Amino acid sequence: MSKETLPGTPLSSEEFEKSITIEEHPNLEYSWDDGIAISRYLKELKEGRIIARTCCGCNRTMLPPRMFCELCYRPTDEWAFVEDTGVVNTFCVTRVNWDASRRGPDEPPLIPAVVEIDGASKGMGILHLLGEVDPKKVKIGMRVKAVWKPKAQREGKITDIKYFKPY
Repeated sequence: MSKETLPGTPLSSEEFEKSITIEEHPNLEYSWDDGIAISRYLKELKEGRIIARTCCGCNRTMLPPRMFCELCYRPTDEWAFVEDTGVVNTFCVTRVNWDASRRGPDEPPLIPAVVEIDGASKGMGILHLLGEVDPKKVKIGMRVKAVWKPKAQREGKITDIKYFKPY
């Protein structure tokens, strides 16, 4: 079997090594664009409001909002403010922080939950923390309300809602 030669001029190992540049501290800056829907969503959170998008094709109010409906493959139609209340769809009680570090023995457990927001379609919700509740008393279907940071502390992030508490 003969070795096939490809066109071009091969580099020697020494030439190849010289052609590679490795920076010790590379510049890894990047940017992220929120897009139309999430930009508006974050702007409204800063004002203490939750906004969604409606799709007249499938009659849904989508949260988080999106400009394109993934069910009927069409642009969504309009903005709709929804409530800052809802029901717990699912939850867990954990002693692991978001960064995967363990919580100390004196720290209360975290209770992340999916909250279906009133005014949004069934199954539409926000993954967030529950607070001001005994972990043993959390139940699927429990009514909760957003606890907002003071207006001066809001930044246009989902963390402008500190947590959801029972009401």
